[in-house]
Amino acid sequence: MRVVLLTRVDGVGNRGDIVDVSDGYARNSLIPRGMAERATAGVEAQAETMRKAWQQKNAAEREAAEEIAKRLVTAQLSLSARASGEGKLFGSVSAGDVVDAVRAATGVELDRKMVSLGDGIKTVGSHTVTVQPHPEVQFPVNLEVAAS
Repeated sequence: MRVVLLTRVDGVGNRGDIVDVSDGYARNSLIPRGMAERATAGVEAQAETMRKAWQQKNAAEREAAEEIAKRLVTAQLSLSARASGEGKLFGSVSAGDVVDAVRAATGVELDRKMVSLGDGIKTVGSHTVTVQPHPEVQFPVNLEVAAS
C-alpha cells in the first residue's frame, strides 16, 4: 500500500515521504496512530509541500545541533557523587545528572534523551558520554566524575 508519512518513522522514512509498506502495517499501525495516510492524488500533492517544510526545519535543527556540538566537544564537564573508598559510586550517574552538569558548565539546555551513557557510569574518573541532539549529529563529551 502506498502511504504518505505524516511524521518521521524509523526504518521507513521522513515526514512527507511517499512509501510502499505492507497493507497490514499500514492498516494496523501507521494509519490508526496518525503516522501516515493513504496516498491519493490530492495527498501526494500535499506531500511535496510537507517534504519541503520538513527539509527546511531539519536543516535549521541540524545547524543548531552542530553549534551545540562545537560548544560541548571542548567543554570540560565535572560532577561529584558519593563514592566508596575504592572509587565505586553509591548508585550511578544518570543522564539527568549529565544534563545538569552541561547546563552548569556551558548554559546549554539538553534533553536527557539526547544523552547516551551505555552501561552507565558507576566509578569515579574520566568517562566519555555520547550526546545526540539531532539524528544526524552525534558527538562525544568528556565527563570527570569525582568523589564527594
